[in-house]
Amino acid sequence: MNTLQAIILAIIEGITEFLPVSSTGHMIIGSSVMGIAELPITKTFTVAIQFGAILSVVFLYWRRFLVIDFNFYKKLLIAFIPAAVLGKLLDDYIDALLENVLVVAAMLLVGGIIFILLDKWFQKTEERGSEELSKDKSAFYIGLFQCIAMIPGVSRSAATIIGGLAQGLNKKAAAEFSFFLAVPTMFAATLYKMYGFYKLNGGFTTEEIKLFAVGNVVAFIVAAIAIKSFINYLTKHGFKIFGWYRIIIGAAILLLHFAGIELKML
Repeated sequence: MNTLQAIILAIIEGITEFLPVSSTGHMIIGSSVMGIAELPITKTFTVAIQFGAILSVVFLYWRRFLVIDFNFYKKLLIAFIPAAVLGKLLDDYIDALLENVLVVAAMLLVGGIIFILLDKWFQKTEERGSEELSKDKSAFYIGLFQCIAMIPGVSRSAATIIGGLAQGLNKKAAAEFSFFLAVPTMFAATLYKMYGFYKLNGGFTTEEIKLFAVGNVVAFIVAAIAIKSFINYLTKHGFKIFGWYRIIIGAAILLLHFAGIELKML
């Protein structure tokens, strides 16, 4: 992997991580097209640059994270627990799913149909929607929705946004809680995976560290722009475009697969 390839993957990560379109599906296409999907560094890199993406959330919403608000942190912890527990228990099963490109394509297509219908389903929620979670059990239910995203192609953002809408949040609040929940979830997952890679490989080379640094900076900048743009678009236009986009990406993966173009899972 060279610096340009690292920047391209970081841009993909920054754009897709917080949008309900599955960053996994995009990373598969991007790394496969560039011919670097099989490189050991690629999987490590795609995990490492998540740190830059989650820092963008802390940067944009620093008041929520730096102001001591016990209720806010309690709800994040409650929502985080289901994925932390199931992620550990189902680690091997999740890795097995990650080997199947068709699973990613299918989940993109199914999720696309759901997102096309989402605005209609939750129209009443939008009219009466809350800007805050009022109950701890609502945070727990959103955490359960996040567990669905362990299936590759579902999208963590998509699952948690739908979970937020189901708990009475309006679109903006559901998306923002999804961003907040990403911080502990992705930070824990990144540390866990990076530690595993470190133990397996005995450390990182200077060149790898340089690529990680560049990737995190790019992912941070792009993710910050993507989050602001997503919130602005979502409040005005809703989810339908993301549904159609997911269907296009899912169909593209299927077409490439059945055309004999090998797509490598990360």
